[in-house]
Amino acid sequence: MNDVSKEYGTALFELALESSRTEEYLNALETADGIFKENPELFALLSSPSISAGQRLEVAEKVFSPILPEQVTSFLLLLCEKGRVSVFEGALAEYRTLYDASHKTVKAEITSVVELTEVEKERLIARLEGIYHCKISPKYSLDPTLLGGVRVELDGKIIDGSIRQRLHEVKEVIE
Repeated sequence: MNDVSKEYGTALFELALESSRTEEYLNALETADGIFKENPELFALLSSPSISAGQRLEVAEKVFSPILPEQVTSFLLLLCEKGRVSVFEGALAEYRTLYDASHKTVKAEITSVVELTEVEKERLIARLEGIYHCKISPKYSLDPTLLGGVRVELDGKIIDGSIRQRLHEVKEVIE
């Protein structure tokens, strides 16, 4: 992420904060991100310097104004006008970072060998929130190399409750 994308993300977050609409704007940005990911040709068109700014603005207006709040649409139009659509992902990442910090939310990467049930997920998140006194935003993944258990990466810390890690610890004690 570069300084320009941080500036754009920060500016939009501050605007959202002033109107107490941070979550609404985040949802709108994620909607726009989903549209860009599903339609990479749209992203390419809006990023293209060979397309006039007027044409880019017209396309962006048609796509986003019916589904996004006016301020978020204006944000996207500003990116199109300035030829800075390429910084959208970085601006979104910065917005998320600021949103998470303001809502005391910590991202957690939770890795297991098998898919966790909803009950297991709820219990794990409740336990982590109780320990860390913050809201946990989980991202789940599978790793077949784990022998069992769960590995959690949270705020730069790794909590490794996998059987592989326990076996490694036992091996170290034996040696």
